[in-house]
Amino acid sequence: MVDGSLPLIWRNFSERYNLMGSKCKSCGKSFFPTRLICPNCRTKGKLVAEQMPFTGKIVSWTKVFVGPQGFDMETPYFLALIELDNGAMILSQLVDNDDGKVRTGARVEKVFRKLQDNDAEGAIAYGYKFRVTG
Repeated sequence: MVDGSLPLIWRNFSERYNLMGSKCKSCGKSFFPTRLICPNCRTKGKLVAEQMPFTGKIVSWTKVFVGPQGFDMETPYFLALIELDNGAMILSQLVDNDDGKVRTGARVEKVFRKLQDNDAEGAIAYGYKFRVTG
C-alpha cells in the first residue's frame, strides 16, 4: 500500500462519499453526478455544487440475478432509479430490503455501505446505497 493513498481516495470522490451534485443557477434544476453544462437549459458555467438530499422515492427498479464481475457475490440484489427530494435522479443499489418492500413510489434513504473489498492493495471502498423506509 502506498502511504497516503487512502485519504486521497476519500477526497477524490465527493460524489461517492458526500453525495455532492450540482444545481443550475439559470433554470434551478439539480443533477447528480456533477455536470459542467446544464442538460436542461444547456447553460455552461452557471452550475454550482449542491449537497444532494439523502431521501427520495423509487421511480423504477429491477432485481439483478446475474451480476457483473465484482458484484457476483451479492446476487440477487435490487437496482433502482431514484428521484431525490430535490428532483435529481440517481441510480443506486438497494440494501436491507425484502422483496415485498421494493416497489415504485416507495420512500428511500441513503446509507453508507461497503462497495467493494477486492482491491489489490487491500483497501475497502465505501459509498452510498439506499434502503426502503416506507
